[in-house]
Amino acid sequence: MSKKPLEIRDKTIFDGLFVKYILKVVFGTWFKLTGWKPTQSAPEGAGITIAAPHTSNWDVVYALAAAILLDIKIYFSIKESWCRMPVVGSIIMWLGAIPIDRASGAQGQVNKIKRFVDKHKNSRVFFLFTPEGTRGKITKWKSGFYHMAKNCHLPIFLAKVDYRTKESGVFHTYRLTGDKEEDILSIQESYKNVRAKFPAIQFPKYAGPVLEFSDAEALVLKALYSAKGVATKMEIAARTKMKEISSTMLEYLVERGVMEQTSGSNDEPAYQLTFAGRGYLLHHYPALA
Repeated sequence: MSKKPLEIRDKTIFDGLFVKYILKVVFGTWFKLTGWKPTQSAPEGAGITIAAPHTSNWDVVYALAAAILLDIKIYFSIKESWCRMPVVGSIIMWLGAIPIDRASGAQGQVNKIKRFVDKHKNSRVFFLFTPEGTRGKITKWKSGFYHMAKNCHLPIFLAKVDYRTKESGVFHTYRLTGDKEEDILSIQESYKNVRAKFPAIQFPKYAGPVLEFSDAEALVLKALYSAKGVATKMEIAARTKMKEISSTMLEYLVERGVMEQTSGSNDEPAYQLTFAGRGYLLHHYPALA
């Protein structure tokens, strides 16, 4: 007789008094003493969450601390065989395991997450995936998180542990565009501005802190993002509701490498975001349409 598949546990360590009160005070005090803080963006609802770059076991501690301080429940994938072990299995499930039966394939995991989300509508739940898969040096991300978000119809929460700014938590809620390659490249660009504990081995390679923009410059970048392609100076002005867009500002943004100039209709100059520009924008806005 086949065993009944294990479902995701409703109540975990994150629902207990120990986490809600004792660990919350401990982590809150620790963050204050060390200068760390959780990110200001704490999205509601459920999402597939990726945490990068991952180069140290300390990443897990800082991420866990931020989740507890922000009242977030975290779930992680693990082989179902581990969850069926006496005593150990119960502990793993209590910690927030998503039991994965390899025989049922990826669809089995998708269905479990869907059932859980339907049952706990509007609950702040993060299903954690690590695109790197290891703390060591890599040259490519695993894309399972993307397929999971697509098949579960969930956004991707971009989480970080930034050792330069001493911030931990989610900085953006990414909505899939349908273009897998473009989506992943845009997400990876944003992680180039997150400094790992050991930046020499992080992927993508650390490119320095997030560029700062004036309110007007940020609006221009946001307008180009919403255009989902190219836009002329006049179209940018219409989207930003600004009476006039300075050509000098547009040239300056091109020089900074966040957007590029191309030819529009009738050879009129048009502009589009570079992937670097997209990456910076994800840091400046917790969500984008």
